[in-house]
Amino acid sequence: MGKDREGRFHPRKGKPSGEEGVGTVKSVDTRTIETHLELEEKYTDGDMPGSNVRVRHRNRNVDKREERQRNKDNQRFSNPANKAVSEVLTGERTDAHADELPSQLTRDIFAELAKFESPTCISIYMGTNLEASVEANRQKDFITFKNRLQEVTAELRKRGQDVTTTERLLKPAYDMLRTDSFWGGLDKGLVVFIADGSFKYVRLPVPPGDKTLINSSFYLAPLIPVMTMRDYFYVLVLSKKQAKLYRADEFGMEYLDVEGMPRGVNDVVHFEQKDDRDLFRTSTIGAGSGASFHGIGTGRPDHKTDLAMYFDEVDETIRKEMLHDENVPLVLVGVEYLIPIYKQVARYKPIWDEALTGSHEHDDIPTLYAEVRKIVAPYFQERKEKALANYGNQSATELTSSIPDDVIAAAHYGRVSQLFALRDAHIWGTFDEMNNRLTVHETQEEGDECMVDRSIIKTLMTGGEVFIMDSSQMPGESKLAALMRY
Repeated sequence: MGKDREGRFHPRKGKPSGEEGVGTVKSVDTRTIETHLELEEKYTDGDMPGSNVRVRHRNRNVDKREERQRNKDNQRFSNPANKAVSEVLTGERTDAHADELPSQLTRDIFAELAKFESPTCISIYMGTNLEASVEANRQKDFITFKNRLQEVTAELRKRGQDVTTTERLLKPAYDMLRTDSFWGGLDKGLVVFIADGSFKYVRLPVPPGDKTLINSSFYLAPLIPVMTMRDYFYVLVLSKKQAKLYRADEFGMEYLDVEGMPRGVNDVVHFEQKDDRDLFRTSTIGAGSGASFHGIGTGRPDHKTDLAMYFDEVDETIRKEMLHDENVPLVLVGVEYLIPIYKQVARYKPIWDEALTGSHEHDDIPTLYAEVRKIVAPYFQERKEKALANYGNQSATELTSSIPDDVIAAAHYGRVSQLFALRDAHIWGTFDEMNNRLTVHETQEEGDECMVDRSIIKTLMTGGEVFIMDSSQMPGESKLAALMRY
């Protein structure tokens, strides 16, 4: 630890610990966070102190000893004298509060995260336990996050950062740790970005893997699948008693409440009025009011024509209320004989060729999505396969490269049209854009950035596409490959 001319403390130089030198925190030393050891026991409910995030309380009795310890910790962190000392020592801001970012990250939000720089930027990624019960969720995820904070504390101490600065950095994280109801409201993953004066988190719809990095900028590569997901589809569950519409993407599915959706066949075909004059009250059936369905002639309809009238009404309602002029797949779900009747009357034509047959009207969303996702798997591979084909077609030209040094430089200068990056890969070093000079190290050294992460960010910020690939898919068995614009 040393001071500069302005009296600021700086961490001592040296390589951070981590697997293969990538900066992943390994060691755990709980002695540096003695004030937080009470968190080993049952934690308490509450809103995040100093946060703009409000959470719902569960009515629980709070142990008085825990409450006194929490108040003591809060008083210590908020003590004006401690705040003044901390500002004198570091010259940094102390006004961090918890900001939740939307899971559907916009390009502007991503750009803000990408441009953020600070001497200490902490990125924590962790999967969460949806499969367990709610209480087990809280306990497992709570313990995992607490352990991550302890690991970060130990790593920062190892790098020479003083205790006061570390406590200030991690205070919003410990505030969040104390918020019981927060840990029951997660999705499939959580990412937290911590820096002096900044604390942001995202509940992710996809497991991001487990990783903790401390660098001079935030680590963003695991967010790319969420950032770039733009393919989606609709699911229509059909039965004689109801029709339900869902919107789904690569990671999940949600129910859509469609105004005016018919409540089954009887809502369209009133059996008490079934006579030749009143039967065809919906005259918009795709083939016309005198249409025949699967051998059923014109005139007085039978059950199949009743279904056709009902499905025609469903089709008209979802087009008017939800689908409009969209051109994305609609996957049909229902018992086998219903599917061809719906296809015959529907005027929304991008219906997925394969349907999910059987009785699924009472399936919960995760179960239904898992079955539908198998059917539409080729839909999500289409863009990636097309990009790989483009790369292959240009592989004999200078427009492609699987040499990381060349790809890194091209990404920084906005030349990359389509970037292929190996999942969880790191290339540590620096790139001097002014002098077109790349410096690469075998392991992370002070001042290094992950060049894979930087190449991904640069490509996205200049309008290119990014594909995160497994090793078996990567062109040239490289960590980076690209199709260039020029």
